Amino acid sequence: MSDVTVSVETVEEVLPVELSADLLDDQLIGKLVDRARSQGLQLTGEGGLLQQLTKRVLESALEGEITDHLGYDRHDRAGVGSGNSRNGVRPKTVLTEVGPVEIEVPRDRDGSFEPQIVKKRQRRLSGVDEMVLSLSARGLTHGDISAHLAEVYGASVSKQTISTITDKVLDGMAEWQNRPLDSVYPVIFIDCVHVKVRDGQVANRPVYVALAVTVDGTRDILGLWAGDGGEGAKYWLQVLTEIKNRGVADVCMVVCDGLKGLPDAIATVWPQAITQTCVVHLMRASFRYAARQDWDKISRALKPIYTAPTAQAAEDRFLEFQEEWGEKYPAIVRLWENAWAEFVPFLQFDAEIRRIVCTTNAIESVNARIRKAVRARGHFPNEAAALKCVYMAVMSLDPTGQGRKRWTMRWKPALQAFDIAFDGRLSVGRR
Repeated sequence: MSDVTVSVETVEEVLPVELSADLLDDQLIGKLVDRARSQGLQLTGEGGLLQQLTKRVLESALEGEITDHLGYDRHDRAGVGSGNSRNGVRPKTVLTEVGPVEIEVPRDRDGSFEPQIVKKRQRRLSGVDEMVLSLSARGLTHGDISAHLAEVYGASVSKQTISTITDKVLDGMAEWQNRPLDSVYPVIFIDCVHVKVRDGQVANRPVYVALAVTVDGTRDILGLWAGDGGEGAKYWLQVLTEIKNRGVADVCMVVCDGLKGLPDAIATVWPQAITQTCVVHLMRASFRYAARQDWDKISRALKPIYTAPTAQAAEDRFLEFQEEWGEKYPAIVRLWENAWAEFVPFLQFDAEIRRIVCTTNAIESVNARIRKAVRARGHFPNEAAALKCVYMAVMSLDPTGQGRKRWTMRWKPALQAFDIAFDGRLSVGRR
């Protein structure tokens, strides 16, 4: 296959010196593409123009590095008697974003040269690692990623190599999980997704996600915690204390799905915080006690309770529900009675606050991304692998930033109402 060589003389023949750098780049690229096409050279694929250009750029950068290391150019007599000199090259194949590229890495006599653009024993450029991490965060299994790289780039990358690449996120995960947080948050939503972990036998394990709304209306995921299903007040006290120790002195509201022991832990860590049970989770729990044919009737009977204008009106509607359904479904009545203290707080606020704090819907988009990544893998060999997958999914949220803008616009009116309802507590977080 024909090679493409562009010398300095060629460039000078095509372009006058006074042309701007941008125009020179455009015309040089155009000439390269035209010449490649005229010689039947593909632009992409094995042996294509992009691969050859990548080879030349890498080799040129490596040549520049060894020149800096030795202190003199190739064939320069200044190197005579210098104590070190070039010692040929060694071939090496590196995986790049345009496929495998075979390059020649220069060597020196005493072996002190340490290349940086392609380090010793490095077989992949950083762009490939970023590609693997991105594909993994979007739910592709290691086998899927390996097959994708083979099909699109003609590169053979083992599952073990891909696992090694994704393991790099663990250091970043530990740093992220321990980073300092804001002093005040208007709302923290706590919810969980279930993952299958093979610990002796495959079992469902909850991974809890804490998502906060900042005083500026942005979204901040505070951390991830794996549970074993037996969590109580002691477990939640440990989690919330960790969050507090990272700088969170005050929280106005914590919205959750009735997790056992969580309200007591919230009251201990942030005495002024209001605990709000998610209404949607409460409704779903109610349906579990009812026959399918009664779901619509029960839904209509419960709606006046959570849409009541005041807490007293909600209690009156609940008594009416109890009279109508209490004999047939006493478990539903007992469920609401037990959750009542954490259900009614949102009823004291106006519509702007009610609409966004009565459920954990704010965290559902995050959960959906996590579930997509988790489902693709089936089950995980251990807890660390599960947390790594969830962390990568969380880090890949909103790559364009558009979701952040929509989130902020949605929360601005509610935060104004929060500032009034909570008597200036949010202003501490804006200092």
